Amino acid sequence: MNRLDIPSLFAAALFCTTPFCSSLLADDQPESGSVDPKPVETKEQLTPEAQQVADHLLATLPEGSEARAMLDQILEGSRLGPGEGWFAMAVAQTRFGWDYVSRHYDTDGDGQVRIEEFPGAKDDFARLDRDGDESLTPTDLDWSEHSLTMTPGRMLFYQADADSNGKLTPAEFQKLFDRLDTDGRGFLAIDDVYDQFQPPADDDRRRQHDDRPDLPSRSTLVLGLQRQEIGSLQPGPALNDEAPDFTLKSLEGDEVTLSGQVGEKPVVLIFGNFTCGPFRSHSGNIEKLYDRYNDRANFFLVYVREAHPSDGWWMTSNQRIGIDIAQPQTDDEKREVAATCQRRLDLDIPFLVDSVDDEVSARYSGMPNRLYLIDTDGRIAFKNGRGPFGFHPRQLEQALVLLLAELEMSNPQ
Repeated sequence: MNRLDIPSLFAAALFCTTPFCSSLLADDQPESGSVDPKPVETKEQLTPEAQQVADHLLATLPEGSEARAMLDQILEGSRLGPGEGWFAMAVAQTRFGWDYVSRHYDTDGDGQVRIEEFPGAKDDFARLDRDGDESLTPTDLDWSEHSLTMTPGRMLFYQADADSNGKLTPAEFQKLFDRLDTDGRGFLAIDDVYDQFQPPADDDRRRQHDDRPDLPSRSTLVLGLQRQEIGSLQPGPALNDEAPDFTLKSLEGDEVTLSGQVGEKPVVLIFGNFTCGPFRSHSGNIEKLYDRYNDRANFFLVYVREAHPSDGWWMTSNQRIGIDIAQPQTDDEKREVAATCQRRLDLDIPFLVDSVDDEVSARYSGMPNRLYLIDTDGRIAFKNGRGPFGFHPRQLEQALVLLLAELEMSNPQ
């Protein structure tokens, strides 16, 4: 049986993502069970424009800030893996870690929370119980593995999701089956699948990374940082801070003010954009999250500036599936792109479109993707780590389930 080039295809699918996903196959961090970053032997000169921008940012970004840490790493020529730059600083913040769970629900003190100890619904408990063993332990709430860690399951998902909309269909699975069934036997043996979905060796990962035609230069990254395409220069509100108020228009043209949504229910804010591959890959998770809880929480997807516009750090993998979008220059252009995103990803969640200058998204550090949970007092109860590596919708879901349980206990019907 001829071996499909699954690792390369997976890399191409994955790298259609935010600016730093291209570091994934090259340099996972040691805590993820991979190799140390390969030293950069040479650093190309910045273009005159990028040098001017870098000088300005060096003079204005405070030492020790997330944005300064990212700039320093870019200028050093770093591959910008999940433990570098602002990714090392901007980790998830939540009220609802294991300490909270054990303190509130481990009534017999045995180090686990069984389903009968949890006061909420069984379906809610199941969303907390990631390993499905009908008890909660620290492992169920451990999100230390970054969201782009290569696993056979993710390799299979990216290969089957041919249109990159984050939702696998029976037809897509059939096409993948047909590709894998190279001998036409009508079935796959375990070795057929096992052999095809093995992550590549470290050297192969680096070679795939270094050979990419759309690998960004330092100048591209400096300009992307200044334009806030690769992420906001601001860190966003911290845990327990009051959520900054805003008013934005929906795709239908209705104005929505955050403070008007706070009170009776929690609010979930999801920041994302169409050219960000990790955001697209989670659209199915986002849709299911909305379907499960939209009667118990208010959900809004805030559309931010493009991570990989055709006039910035363009991605061949985006172009291959027909995503070739320049950075919108007007509010109307941005609204059109947001509508295309909603249509292509088939999302029912309400969209709010930020202004072309991304005032709201910058305040929330929403680029390229971010998740927030706001409690009924209008304060931040959960904030994920910087995307793409910290983008875990299931982690947000756990925080939402625990917040809802807390509210139901304090206000029994």
